[in-house]
Amino acid sequence: MKTKITTLAIVALTIMSCNNSKKTNTETSSEKTETPIENKTASHTTTIENTKWIITTLNGGDMSDREANGQEIYFILDSKTNRISGNSGCNIFTGTYALNDDNQISFSKLGATKMMCPDAKINESLILSVFENANHYSITNGILALKKAENAPLAEFKKIKVVDEPIVEKYWKLKTLEGKAITMAENQEQEIYLILKSKDNNFTGFAGCNNFSGSYTLEEGNRIRFDKNIAVTMKACPDVAINESEFLKIFELVDNYTINDDVLSLNVGKRAPLAVFEAVYF
Repeated sequence: MKTKITTLAIVALTIMSCNNSKKTNTETSSEKTETPIENKTASHTTTIENTKWIITTLNGGDMSDREANGQEIYFILDSKTNRISGNSGCNIFTGTYALNDDNQISFSKLGATKMMCPDAKINESLILSVFENANHYSITNGILALKKAENAPLAEFKKIKVVDEPIVEKYWKLKTLEGKAITMAENQEQEIYLILKSKDNNFTGFAGCNNFSGSYTLEEGNRIRFDKNIAVTMKACPDVAINESEFLKIFELVDNYTINDDVLSLNVGKRAPLAVFEAVYF
């Protein structure tokens, strides 16, 4: 009889031990399945980068009419350089950013061009203040909200796929023209520059005295064509020693471009560059 009781006790202990072992293995397996959640968060974080985000609301107010009127307000986060670039309604802005866990985000002080756009009818400082104050973001149904902590969104943006063209959405400062170094005159309002926008393939710039704008076309093999009908303001700058017509002539001649790091060359055929520009990050 004692032998039977002892045998039953051993069997019971064995069953309990097996159950505990299964439970432990189940808990361990459960713990392992939780690890990818962090990876999902990291993967979710990267979805806001390398994407064009166009504003839809600002401090709760509708901003969709800006896009309809051609005043596209947007930003792009470049994951390779950790730089932010965008347009605040008239001027382009640039800076750096950092992404952290729990959807935290921070931006450096942003630099911006100083173009005058009286028809823009937008207080650009309000746009820039969004990035100065934002420290958190969320994405709901494809809409990105930049927030300060968990407060109401400072601004909301919709996603537009970025066209990966290194020549567009950059501030190109003129360095040489027909092989001659360009220096800025002391009384010159600002440096000569060129910006190619991805929206509607438009370009804008400053020729030394006047602003100019037009349209362009990119083709395979780094080929580029500028519309010959360039719009130029008619401001007179008699004291500024700059030949604007010589600079604007390059847009009639150029048919291809090359980019090496942050240096852009506009060329015709295989000749020496007509003009060389350098990307500037404010």
